[in-house]
Amino acid sequence: MFIQFLRLEIKSFFRGSSVGINLAMKILRFIGILYFMLCLVGGAFGAFFYIQEEMHQNPVTVVSKFMIIAWAADLIAKYMWQELPTQNIKPFLTLNIPKKTLVNYMLGKTFVNAFSWLNSLFLITFTVIALFNGYNAVGMVAWLIGISLLFYLNNFINILFNDKEAVAIAVGCIFAAAVGLAYYNVVPVLEYSGRFFYNFYERPYFVVISILLFSGLWKICFSHIRRIFYLDQGLEAKKEVGKTENIVFLNKFGAIGTFINIDIKMLKRNKVTKGIIWGSFMFLFYGMLMFSSSIYKTPAMMMFMGLFVTGGFQFMFGQRVPAFDSSYYPLMMTLNVPYKEYLKAKWWLMNIVTGISMILAICYAYFGWDMYLTFFAAGIYNIGVNSQFTLWSGAFNKMQIDLNSKEKRFGQKNSFNMKALLLLIPKMILPMVVFALMKYYFNITAGIISIAVLGLIGFLLREKIFDIIVRHYKVEKYSTLEAFKNKD
Repeated sequence: MFIQFLRLEIKSFFRGSSVGINLAMKILRFIGILYFMLCLVGGAFGAFFYIQEEMHQNPVTVVSKFMIIAWAADLIAKYMWQELPTQNIKPFLTLNIPKKTLVNYMLGKTFVNAFSWLNSLFLITFTVIALFNGYNAVGMVAWLIGISLLFYLNNFINILFNDKEAVAIAVGCIFAAAVGLAYYNVVPVLEYSGRFFYNFYERPYFVVISILLFSGLWKICFSHIRRIFYLDQGLEAKKEVGKTENIVFLNKFGAIGTFINIDIKMLKRNKVTKGIIWGSFMFLFYGMLMFSSSIYKTPAMMMFMGLFVTGGFQFMFGQRVPAFDSSYYPLMMTLNVPYKEYLKAKWWLMNIVTGISMILAICYAYFGWDMYLTFFAAGIYNIGVNSQFTLWSGAFNKMQIDLNSKEKRFGQKNSFNMKALLLLIPKMILPMVVFALMKYYFNITAGIISIAVLGLIGFLLREKIFDIIVRHYKVEKYSTLEAFKNKD
């Protein structure tokens, strides 16, 4: 039966109406996975020999210390991106196939996902290197199995708490508290991690703990999924009592205020759009990367960080216009909806959040006023230039986003477009080059002023630029409608 399921998966891939795009995306995804595979294998070699030859310490002990960080990062990544493959299984629920077979197939399929097995490449490579360097074979195999099974536990944890946001927030707070306690040396988290994970090597019988946890959570997940595995219960879309909300203050701005009202409601109500808000908040801390490597202290990278710190919401929300409206976009196009007001509402919403981000970024003044003023100038550029180019790229954005689905992905197939990529030049490369050149030939003040002036020029020319953007949206209107109607 499992072989039959795999055959059907292959047929569904090659029989879809968008097989060409699917194949292209699969190839790009394969290239990305191959890149991470090489990085993890190379990282295993680098970690082992650097720790042994440069730090003159036991590589297994040192790596075990940081396993708790890798495990937490793995759990967060799986919660954000890994999905339970229920959509392809739903049609089989009406057939005479044992439900336990379907549930076991779903659980097993989660381990085929790259999020599940990529970390094993590092562990396997590291173990093989250790064996060739004289480490105890039984201990290293137990270390590999014990840690690998603990990483695979994250699949089950993700399944059990996938739709429980309160639990996710609580776990996130625990992780943040643990990081704070470790950073200020209140609790030696890394020392405890090293002792726990090193026990798998030093005391191989500890692997029984991982085996029991893995078996127990598999059984719990199996029972949980089987209990709700019905089309009219666990797999149906959640229905809630509708509530009417209205920000009265915005009504006096006419059509623009109405559209902003709709977008704010969407951001508040949907899990996918809530992720945009959280992601935008996390972008405020992007500037902290400058303390991790000297490359981030170069003028071009300082401007790059400033664009992301102040424009996180703009890039995450704006580049998905009109994808967030894809479910009712065809209906909207049959009505007398003013395109310019529709786009201006998105523009004002993005710039309001950008302005708030510019104010919050004042915390970077602690590291120097030059840095904050650079970020402030980047925010002005985001408001005057990037906000409009982001909306312009939306005219070529043909991806669909179903806000009613349980998927965590922001979009599917049609997000790759060469025209949208070309618009990255004025959005990112131009301000980086201008700032770096002005700072090199003059000083940082000249660089800050030049970027701010470009932003102000873009803001003053916004009406003419909006006319160009609206014209492109109208040209791409019918191809966008066709893409949004195509559900394959």
